[in-house]
Amino acid sequence: MLNHIKDLLRSKELLQAWVRRIIRARYQQSVLGAFWAVLQPAATVVIFTVVFTRFVRVDTGGIPYVLFSFTTMVPWTFFSTSLNDMVNSLVENMSLVTKIYFPREVLPLAALLARLLDFGIATGVLLLMMVYYHVPLFSVSWLYLPVILSIQLALALGLGLMGSTLNVFYRDIRHLVALGLQIWLYASPIIYPVSVVPVRLRPLFFMNPMAGVLEAYRAVLLHGRPPDSTLITSAFIALSTLLIGYWLFKRAELHFADAI
Repeated sequence: MLNHIKDLLRSKELLQAWVRRIIRARYQQSVLGAFWAVLQPAATVVIFTVVFTRFVRVDTGGIPYVLFSFTTMVPWTFFSTSLNDMVNSLVENMSLVTKIYFPREVLPLAALLARLLDFGIATGVLLLMMVYYHVPLFSVSWLYLPVILSIQLALALGLGLMGSTLNVFYRDIRHLVALGLQIWLYASPIIYPVSVVPVRLRPLFFMNPMAGVLEAYRAVLLHGRPPDSTLITSAFIALSTLLIGYWLFKRAELHFADAI
């Protein structure tokens, strides 16, 4: 595995070029351009805000619901869109995979990194919302943000490597991933607080690694406090997922050309 990582590091220029190519292709012929990075999570949050402030009241601890949900919808949208992109990355570039040698993990990794631009744009809007609602910015707890993001990236990349590998051999995988992400959204504390989950079920609830990640974002950004111990569980699951995903990807890599 160390040799594979060294090979990937030697291909960093290819990785950078492919990330730029993905970003240019995404926005080159788009009328709204980077606005899509905000529109997707914002539209979902607007719907949830209407439902959970007009019809079903949710206790957000004094935080305006639109800010409460948008804080977690931004990282969730980054996670779900990047995972969908990674799953399709090999099949969509089959001409490269079958004809040119390079570390194949460059393709899903570039798909993930390209979505960081959308994440950054949406995060900028989130910061403006925090200013509007008088939420303090730049507290000491923000030092945890790189750690939280790293755990999220590890989880997304691990799942993306698994998904892209399986999608080469079974094209139904991309549809299963899309369906699974819809269910996963409601199984994560995005539209509701963890307090609504019965105490006896919370250990099971936090076996969902995104639950710990999203709660960590909310704790740091909205409450100005460090993440709790559930983030450690998320980190362990994310690292395990990344290692297993990378092992599976490299084990199947020699058969990609035949399957595609």
